[in-house]
Amino acid sequence: MAKLIAFIDGSTYAQSVLDHAAWVATTIGASVDVVHVIGRRDLASTPADLSGSLELGARTSLLNELAEHDAQRAKLAQQRGRLIVDAGVSRLLEAGVESAVGKLRNGDVVEAVQELEKDADLILIGKRGEAADFAKLHLGSNLERVVRTSTRPVLVASRAFQSVKRFLVAFDGGPSVMKAINHIATGKLFPGLEGHMVTVGKDTPESRGKLETAANVLRSAGYTIHTHIEEGEPEKIIASHAEADHIDLLVMGAYGHSRIRSFIIGSTTAEMVRSVKRPVMLFR
Repeated sequence: MAKLIAFIDGSTYAQSVLDHAAWVATTIGASVDVVHVIGRRDLASTPADLSGSLELGARTSLLNELAEHDAQRAKLAQQRGRLIVDAGVSRLLEAGVESAVGKLRNGDVVEAVQELEKDADLILIGKRGEAADFAKLHLGSNLERVVRTSTRPVLVASRAFQSVKRFLVAFDGGPSVMKAINHIATGKLFPGLEGHMVTVGKDTPESRGKLETAANVLRSAGYTIHTHIEEGEPEKIIASHAEADHIDLLVMGAYGHSRIRSFIIGSTTAEMVRSVKRPVMLFR
């Protein structure tokens, strides 16, 4: 059975991550590990050095109180984390997922990814977490680190899940996006969905040939694929097609050899993740 790893926290994106995980899991027949990472800052405080301003007895008393405070804080973080993953597991099971388990990890999200992804097929994470600035549309601080670290495809959930009927591939001809093409052609998640592929750049015989060759891989697998080549700013062109073609899922490589290479791993990818109000599946 395929396995998904869904990272959730206490943010509004957690529900969307779970709903995206339920869609993938019920479509391909996968189990889901629901993971909440308790950060080091949630487990302990770092008291200031007060040794020069306090008497020995007062200093000892204060340090004891701080230690008790840290122990209580860690206990509450564990309890909160357990509530988060238990609620996540319940949501998935109610959505028809066959197998879902909750896991708590202490430390860093990247460390958890490295530990858990070895037998996973897909990582899911929200665009933003609890500390994100929604007014400025900042991406979550862990998102880029997870994408850079993970060797698996990463599905970045949008703020709310909606039924996926059409996908768009941001195609730059690089090896990462070709992994995405092969994944779509051979996997169980995309059959039945309508596909669009967009290349940003000049419509030359070479660029058209690469685009149509890749599109034909998907057509041979039974997909209806519409291809487009346009000049302009990649993030603006992709966002425009996402709106005009009623796209529900954006697929792209995290690395490439054109300007579509920039963001998560440079500026353009992250700009698209931020500005396109759809989930994004990234391939390395």
